[in-house]
Amino acid sequence: MRLGVLDVGSNTVHLLVVDAHHGAHPWPAHSEKVVLRLAEQIGPDGALTEAGADGLIKAVSMARAAADGLDADDLLAFATSAVRDATNAAEVLARVRDETGVRLAVLSGADEARMTFLAVRRWFGWSAGRLLAMDIGGGSLELAAGIDEDPAVAVSLPLGAGRLSRERLRVDPAGTLPPAAEAVEELREYVDGMLDPVLEKLTEVGWERPVATSKTFRMLARLAGAAPSNAGLWARRSLTRTGLRQVLGFIRHIPPAQLAELEGVSTGRAHQLLAGAVVAEAVLRRLDVETLEICPWALREGVILRRLDQLAPM
Repeated sequence: MRLGVLDVGSNTVHLLVVDAHHGAHPWPAHSEKVVLRLAEQIGPDGALTEAGADGLIKAVSMARAAADGLDADDLLAFATSAVRDATNAAEVLARVRDETGVRLAVLSGADEARMTFLAVRRWFGWSAGRLLAMDIGGGSLELAAGIDEDPAVAVSLPLGAGRLSRERLRVDPAGTLPPAAEAVEELREYVDGMLDPVLEKLTEVGWERPVATSKTFRMLARLAGAAPSNAGLWARRSLTRTGLRQVLGFIRHIPPAQLAELEGVSTGRAHQLLAGAVVAEAVLRRLDVETLEICPWALREGVILRRLDQLAPM
């Protein structure tokens, strides 16, 4: 069957259409995204602005039209932290439903972690043993660990790269100046404090194979020397703690506008990279992880796999 997955995240609205059936590798047939930066359109009252809601409705409408044009049998639409955290989420979801016909399901942070973990498990297989999976999004950090397809521990923390760039680093909107050294150190202390309550839960479960997903980790790995995206889906990519520290050491002194010029760095996420690197370094340091493998599958693939499982004949 042909499935469409619409992921409304903190940075982008991403449509992925795949051809798949239960027990098979989902093969992408189409992918398109719109950069909305919804998390940056949350007003002082915590509500998504009218302009942000209008942009979301337009993007969802376009995605639905694209999925219909590609004869998708089903459209799985979900939203993550930007919509989840908005004080007017119910109102926005109702507008999306009424004006586009698409019902956006809002995933909890723990569900994000579980779905991502499922994708990682299916990618690496049972021979990987106990897995530790981590994902840095725009609004939150997801961590999960376990030996089954459903993790024994799945947690979400408000440590997304975009959120921290806005709230803690106060990144220069023009991108011409790097954040102050004091702000970077304060962010590191803040992240360490936020990690404290979950470290014991994860270490009690344990792991043999630490894995990372997400655009943030892929960019950091590329800057540390991992294969570029044009090397293909199957190229093995990793990120060492030493490599990450070296990357963090130089990007903290580079303005976001110049970071965007580096190979492997997304123009739309360059201003978030430093905050993402601080979070990644803290997680690896606090969990004593020396090397991470980069998994090309993440939340969207996890949602697809879960849906195919539900459709499988008994």
